[in-house]
Amino acid sequence: MESVNVTAQHKSPWWREPMVWLLIALPLSAVVASLITWWIAARGADSLVAEDYYKQGMAIHQILERESRAAALDLSAQLRVQDGTLRVRLEGRLDAYPDQIELTLVHPSRQEQDLTLVLPATAQGEYRIALPPMPAGQRRVILESQHQGWRLTGRTAVPMTSLRLGKLALPHPPQP
Repeated sequence: MESVNVTAQHKSPWWREPMVWLLIALPLSAVVASLITWWIAARGADSLVAEDYYKQGMAIHQILERESRAAALDLSAQLRVQDGTLRVRLEGRLDAYPDQIELTLVHPSRQEQDLTLVLPATAQGEYRIALPPMPAGQRRVILESQHQGWRLTGRTAVPMTSLRLGKLALPHPPQP
């Protein structure tokens, strides 16, 4: 009979096997990627959708009424920025000009860059306020009087120099 020489193979511990680490690395990379994704989402949450979106959707009818009121009053506003001061000249068929008006500059995608200013009257139909520095970009402009119930809207680019809201500025016909 032949003798069979059986040698004992020395087995290495499991942590020294490359195939084990490959099997661990795949699910571990998915866990790490999901934690990174969660961190990015929590740190830079979008403010595109308002929390009270339903109320805002229902309020559109009130807003349309306010814009219709501005059209019925034949309101227009000329906005000018000069030396860091915003000047607004309001014109229309108002019985009395409001003591103050509210101007909101709405950024299209970043709520934290929205700016609301309350402009006090400096003369009949004229309003003025210092304009704080703002990042450049497009803005939606909302000029309104909560007390009188009218609203004018438009669009502009920041930095802003001049903007006309409301009716179109038509030249006056020559007088005989």
